[in-house]
Amino acid sequence: MNRRTGRTWWKTALGLLLTALMLFPVYWMLNVSLTPARDMRKSPPDLFPAHGTLDGYRTVLDEQLPYLGTSLVIGLGTVVLTVALSAPAGYALAKLRPRGGGILNFVLLAAQMIPGIIMAMGFYAIYLQLGLLQSVPGLIVADSTLAVPFGVLIFTAFMSGIPGELLQAAKTDGAGALRTFWSVVLPMSRNAVVTVSLFAFLWSWSDFVFAGTLVNGGAHEPITLGIYHYIGNNNQEWNAIMATAVVASLPAAVILVLAQRYVAAGVTAGAVKD
Repeated sequence: MNRRTGRTWWKTALGLLLTALMLFPVYWMLNVSLTPARDMRKSPPDLFPAHGTLDGYRTVLDEQLPYLGTSLVIGLGTVVLTVALSAPAGYALAKLRPRGGGILNFVLLAAQMIPGIIMAMGFYAIYLQLGLLQSVPGLIVADSTLAVPFGVLIFTAFMSGIPGELLQAAKTDGAGALRTFWSVVLPMSRNAVVTVSLFAFLWSWSDFVFAGTLVNGGAHEPITLGIYHYIGNNNQEWNAIMATAVVASLPAAVILVLAQRYVAAGVTAGAVKD
């Protein structure tokens, strides 16, 4: 018993140490956001904000709310478009077994390996011809290209575990493929829907490459560009930058905490037993 307790103690201590190391950048971001500008270059820096100030957060409220609103619209639009495209595609690959399904799965995997900057350049050339540069819908479509392949793979893996007897029963009752998908498969796939929605939102919320390429300088810029505007050759407002980062991290953190149960079930495709 004592040996087991000893082993548990050092494992717990090691876990706490590793957790502290991983969370230290988050703490330092919060510390810098509360540090006055006059103490920003202090050496050595204060480990705690001894003379804390909320000037950075006042700047966020004064200047960054439009960027946050734009990011929220882009994130929700990306979620809707991603689920609308990937859920039917996953259902088709999992249950309808179309010809070339294996090739399509390979293409989806390969699509996730394409560097974002290459895709951004392609979108720039296309949007330049279509007049979609510096537009919110254009950025929603671009961000969805990152989430849709992932979403299709998640939905395919999840829906493959749905018992075929349920689909056969729906077919016996007269439901077609679309009605079966909408009334039977999609409600049972709520964990996969939450998982795909969460990752789509996080990807669009944190995107900088597409935003910097496709909407930089426009009237509607996301929060990633709002933070970037604080960094210049002669001006680096680090407390405002970190305060904006703290505020921008809160929605993603809250959503992740609330949805973690569904995400764990969706990724492991185990929700069919609920």
